[in-house]
Amino acid sequence: MNLLYKVYQLFIALPIIFVATVLTSLITILGGFINAHVFGYYPGRIWSKVVLRVLLLPIHVEGREHLHPRQSYVFVANHQGPVDIFLIYGYLGRNFKWMMKKALRKMPLVGVACEKARHIFVDKSGPKAIKETIDKARATLQNGTSLVVFPEGSRTFTGHMGLFRKGAFQLADDLQLPVVPVTIDGSFDVLTRMAGFNFVHWHPLRLVIHEPIPPVGEGKEDIKHTMEEAYRVIMNSLPERHQGYVKNEDQ
Repeated sequence: MNLLYKVYQLFIALPIIFVATVLTSLITILGGFINAHVFGYYPGRIWSKVVLRVLLLPIHVEGREHLHPRQSYVFVANHQGPVDIFLIYGYLGRNFKWMMKKALRKMPLVGVACEKARHIFVDKSGPKAIKETIDKARATLQNGTSLVVFPEGSRTFTGHMGLFRKGAFQLADDLQLPVVPVTIDGSFDVLTRMAGFNFVHWHPLRLVIHEPIPPVGEGKEDIKHTMEEAYRVIMNSLPERHQGYVKNEDQ
């Protein structure tokens, strides 16, 4: 069965995903000149659903009822692997912008599409660049769009969670916006970061959208409280084998 699934990926799924990626990138780039709010989200959402469905991966989503349709949020999720992008983009159900590594801008075609979609590239090259990144993120949230952030900053090597960085929580505190913890489960079993460009393994995926953590104050203590609460909630929804902190050497 495993061999059959690999043959299916190579000769059917991969060509479909390649064509879908090129078309989505082109539509996003061209549409970005018209309306980045619309074309920066919907083509990517459809593309993500196509990718996961073509790979025949079962998907279970919980918690969309916790979200108010007219509220901006800062979504924070654990980062299990490459498949996380498709799971959130396709199934979160909210128009949002990513905060992503600056290196992704160099990806052929896809990097340009991300730029035209007005996603935010995190530049850590110096204090000025960091401030510009934060200012862009703040402007995005002030305009009524939500943000999705992986506060660990890198994918796990083990399936366990690493440390959270406070940038996303600082933004939420500055603008007094709710933080929504999101648990991703199963992505590590589908494709780990160690596998690189490789065949995926069939495994169910689960996306849990937890109740928003509302702002209760402002300042360092409130940021720390929100970050710790989000971390606890996300981890508690992971299976027992991925419970507990494990140091990530990338952090």
